[in-house]
Amino acid sequence: MRTARELTFAEAIREATEIALTEDSRVVLIGLGVPDPKGVFGTTGGLQKTFGKERILDAPISENGLTGMVIGGALGGLRPILTHQRVDFALLSLEQIINQAAKWNYMFDGRGGAVPIVIRMIIGRGWGQGPQHAQSLHSLFAHIPGLRVVAPSTPQEAKGLLLSSIRDPNPVIFLEHRWLHGLKGPVLEGSSGLPLDQASLVRSGKDITLVSFSHGLIESMRAVQFLSERNLLDCEVIDLRSLNPIDWKTLSRSLKKTGRLLVVDEDHRHCGLAGEILALASESGIPTKSTIRRITLPDCPSPSTRALAASFYYNSRHIAKAVLEVCGRDPAPVAELTIEERVDVPSFVFPGPF
Repeated sequence: MRTARELTFAEAIREATEIALTEDSRVVLIGLGVPDPKGVFGTTGGLQKTFGKERILDAPISENGLTGMVIGGALGGLRPILTHQRVDFALLSLEQIINQAAKWNYMFDGRGGAVPIVIRMIIGRGWGQGPQHAQSLHSLFAHIPGLRVVAPSTPQEAKGLLLSSIRDPNPVIFLEHRWLHGLKGPVLEGSSGLPLDQASLVRSGKDITLVSFSHGLIESMRAVQFLSERNLLDCEVIDLRSLNPIDWKTLSRSLKKTGRLLVVDEDHRHCGLAGEILALASESGIPTKSTIRRITLPDCPSPSTRALAASFYYNSRHIAKAVLEVCGRDPAPVAELTIEERVDVPSFVFPGPF
């Protein structure tokens, strides 16, 4: 029987990377700051010393060229892991990701070689990063056919989903919210992966289906815990995990049971992933007991200052209030819910500065 240890989200990613490098000599890791002592939020530290400079490579600030290089390497038989310390930097390589990696297998009818690359991107707010360094943008990548997109919420998911992403023959966008790297949780020993196309039922309930992922799931669970402790509502919680494809089978099964739906998505509202889930629910024809609803970020750039951030980002209090309203309950009790006052620093230990 495999045992579980307490690891941080960052340690789980590092462990998965080390396992993949050990079991498959085709795996290489490349990115800006990979060999740095801080090791991309603690996820790559010491790997170059173990596996050498030929497999653990630092990179210049040339995102588009670098992405083209790892695509070529994948077509030549490698299984590259490319890291971007912010999703914003990856925007410089969209042509390579969207026009080349995502479409190569389709254009050549599966005979032109697979593109088994994993592109790790750090998403989310923190420390006054502002409009160009605090975005999520997962809806952009989830929109593209040919890309798998995953966003783990826990250390166990980080390890399992990364291992499966590295082994998958498709290009995978692997999204890590920067506030999760210090989050601790049980992580199983061994090299087992997790499915890249399945959501996870985190909590069973009967009153409402609450869907989220990544850091949004953490805030959602704080809201659910508050509601449960006060015997206000019994919430069913689904961790989406996979953003493309979306596991509608799991979501629809839950919606049929509860008849109510709230989606929490840490991205902008317009054309976002939350809207896609609400559209799927509406088109399914599943009877609902109330209006289906979403919580997202406003349709404006991310602010840099705490004063503006306090009005920009949602928290567990907003989620608990929305849950009560969707269920036709008085939202007044949410005033008792204690929240983190500093909106640019997570409530758990966050080493920063990024």
